[in-house]
Amino acid sequence: MRILIVEDDSRLLTQLDTLLQTHGYSVDLADDGAKALFLLSEHPYDLAIIDIGLPVMDGFEVIQKARKNNVSCPILILTARDRWQEKVEGLDAGADDYLTKPFQNEELLARVKALIRRSAGQANPTIELGPISLNTLSEQVSVSGKDIELTAYEYKVFEYLLLNPKKVVSKTELTEHIYDQDFDLDSNVIEVFVGRLRKKLDPQGSINPIETMRGRGYRISREFQV
Repeated sequence: MRILIVEDDSRLLTQLDTLLQTHGYSVDLADDGAKALFLLSEHPYDLAIIDIGLPVMDGFEVIQKARKNNVSCPILILTARDRWQEKVEGLDAGADDYLTKPFQNEELLARVKALIRRSAGQANPTIELGPISLNTLSEQVSVSGKDIELTAYEYKVFEYLLLNPKKVVSKTELTEHIYDQDFDLDSNVIEVFVGRLRKKLDPQGSINPIETMRGRGYRISREFQV
């Protein structure tokens, strides 16, 4: 999943960057409102974490303008302001949730996962399609009750496909959502990950979980969704 963090406190920005990357997220950073709005308009994020007290343009204005520009990703507000009126203002501007500073890392991670799940129509932390189950909390994948060991990037690719089960996802889109923005988008490494996933999830070739749409990308197999 690809996340934008908008925070003008360099220490906290670094802390959040490290935290989220450690937990497998691809992260872009912005330290002022104008840069944040530009990135939101240019890149397909799965979530944005936005501080309210930003230079150039405050968080409320960033959120309002982003929503007017049809940016639909979930937005989590970070704020040191604990007055309920300001929390309501943030939600009314178009945010989906808020977290008051200081906060515990575990709570931030839980809210991030919940928002991404809800935006994909998955309220339950466990996604089940056919005999395959993926738990977004433990990041464990199993087939017919048997745990399957995936690498970090194999997991990212499969999680993104499962969160978009009826969508054809291009290699470019997958790359954008699992790597940082400076990664070579022409890389064929996605094909390698998908090939490994097929071998691990379906060694006998009996359930065909990932379907190749020639010239378009990949999707969860329609037969597998039944």
